[in-house]
Amino acid sequence: MSLLCDLQINLNQDFTFFVNKGLISEYSGFLKKMIKQNNKNNRIILHIEDFPGGSNGFDLVSRFCYTNGRGISINVSNVSILYCSSVFLEMTENLSLQTEKFLEGMFYWSWNDIVSCLKSCEQVFLHADSYGLVDKLVFGVLAKIAQGSDMSQVFASISTSSSASTSSMSPETAKTRSTSRSFSCKTSNEWWFEDLSSLGPKIIEKLVKNLGSYDQNNDSLVLTRFLLHYLKTKVHYKSNNKLEYAGLADTAVQGVILIAKTAFCCRKLLWVLRVLSGFSISKESRNGLERVIGEMLDQATLDDLLIPTREKGEKGVYDVDLVIRLLKVFVSSCNTEGDEDLKFRRMGKLTDKYLREISPDQNLEVSKFLEVAESLPGSARDWFDGLFRAIDIYLESHPNLSSGDRTKLCRCLNYKKLTLEICKQLAKNPKIPPSIAVQALKSQQLSNETLPDSREDKIKLNKTRNSRKYLEEKPILVRLKGFGISERLVDGFEDDLRVDLERRHWHKVMDHSEKVCKEKKSEIVSRLATHGHFHSSSNFPRLC
Repeated sequence: MSLLCDLQINLNQDFTFFVNKGLISEYSGFLKKMIKQNNKNNRIILHIEDFPGGSNGFDLVSRFCYTNGRGISINVSNVSILYCSSVFLEMTENLSLQTEKFLEGMFYWSWNDIVSCLKSCEQVFLHADSYGLVDKLVFGVLAKIAQGSDMSQVFASISTSSSASTSSMSPETAKTRSTSRSFSCKTSNEWWFEDLSSLGPKIIEKLVKNLGSYDQNNDSLVLTRFLLHYLKTKVHYKSNNKLEYAGLADTAVQGVILIAKTAFCCRKLLWVLRVLSGFSISKESRNGLERVIGEMLDQATLDDLLIPTREKGEKGVYDVDLVIRLLKVFVSSCNTEGDEDLKFRRMGKLTDKYLREISPDQNLEVSKFLEVAESLPGSARDWFDGLFRAIDIYLESHPNLSSGDRTKLCRCLNYKKLTLEICKQLAKNPKIPPSIAVQALKSQQLSNETLPDSREDKIKLNKTRNSRKYLEEKPILVRLKGFGISERLVDGFEDDLRVDLERRHWHKVMDHSEKVCKEKKSEIVSRLATHGHFHSSSNFPRLC
């Protein structure tokens, strides 16, 4: 081995450097102590673990030592590695002084320079964080944001403390620094979102914590919007460790919950839930977000509710369990509100549309279908036609369903609230069990289609009842011989209907006859009075 390279350094068990021990020990207090401890042998081998920056960092330090500081140029790209390496090697009287002096001028840097320097800390994050470098750069970033936004009041205290922590400045120097910005300020407070989205989750978490808004302390709309933007850019990267983002996702949820009803619509909240669900948010955060969404679920559309399943091994195309939970929250929140009837009706129509959309899913179980259908009270539907269509689609898509399951599926129907046309379709539908068809027709016949509550539907039903087509087609409802129902049961229904119709017809005939008699009586009285044939009503002959 050459005398000029009498020190072997094995770095992080991956790289080996041969250097002159006398030269390197003049710059590094750390290496000088290690060499002294192993000076018994002519050939010294040192093992260094967890060196900041790895081989790249040690290569920069070696060149600095061999050229007496003239071989490298300190810039925003390498200052973080050089700073951490110099602190690690205890180069306090040379490289550390130069890097610290360079960092003191960060407020002169452009916006892009300070973001680039902060990003370079990611490869030496543990060391940069423990040495306080990350905090210094974060303070610099926040100061730039405050200068370029209408958020000075938010970051004022932080900028002040960062200035004091880095160096003491005169008023003239502070004024010069504040006017030395090299970035273009936009009118929106969100101009910095895209640039900071390139940073790693640990640095962003550090930024949020320095703002004092981490986790449940988040009450800032701008910060919440940034976190949502940031997480949206990371959700599709499969290489990311989603657990690293869990803290940021929970912080975003807390901000959303706090300002949800004033700053977010239901569609936006459902989008937030879709994005943040990919980052393992806590159960408490998920429940809080679902509670806020459920309370305004009547504002949602069909597309909003069609949320794909995310969990591996979870059956079904759509996340039906989520919709069920949201419906339960909606029902419980409406119990104390005065306009609950209007909300329930709107939600009833939306739920029926949702059921019709998910019914073709082969993995949708009968129990899940019923849980969705029965989550709303009966008053949520003026008519159950939409729900019957969903059942019809489900039966069509699941032809192998047992008779018991088909009967169970129809339990969510209120037969009294089926229109005439839908009841006819139910009776003719071969997929509907005969017992259900009979039960539906019997309810229609006995209840005489109980009127709904709304005035519009009452008018609609009255028009249908009074139509000639309705009166002519009504007897068709009992013609069920094609469905395997016993002739005796069918004849019983027909006899009851025939007796009822004959009774009504007889009353109409009697009423008409009595009216004709009264008219004839009046006519005859008038004629006899004119010719003077009698002088009192007692002489009038009995006509009827």
